[in-house]
Amino acid sequence: MKKGLLFLFTIITVSFTYGQTDCYKRLESAFLKRGSYTVGDEMHRNVIISYFEKEGTTCVSGKARVENGQIVSIFIQFEDGSYELLDKKFFNEKKIMPSITNGISELIYTTDGEKFKVIFIDKLKPKSKSKKEVQLPEDL
Repeated sequence: MKKGLLFLFTIITVSFTYGQTDCYKRLESAFLKRGSYTVGDEMHRNVIISYFEKEGTTCVSGKARVENGQIVSIFIQFEDGSYELLDKKFFNEKKIMPSITNGISELIYTTDGEKFKVIFIDKLKPKSKSKKEVQLPEDL
């Protein structure tokens, strides 16, 4: 029970601290525009976990282990820098381990009814370079 309350408090604190109106839409838009590098099988230490709630989305920091292209474990990061394993069973719509497309996981469900996606922010491709415009001389 204490872990659940601490987790809820952290989500609320992060939400108010960063004034997020809809963090997931901003992230999704960036990934759709720029694309993503392949998410390899390893522990990814800088992911964003976006919770979908009636009021909108809340984004928190975490890490996730990927094996065979699927997310097998998720850790939530707390204000003190520590991580805690999400010990609830999680799965996708088909009740199997969630996969990743274009740097973002499928919608993930927990046995408690939570819904979220894991965003692999380090895999977002950089913005394309802008062309430098020239100033024409006035005496042409």
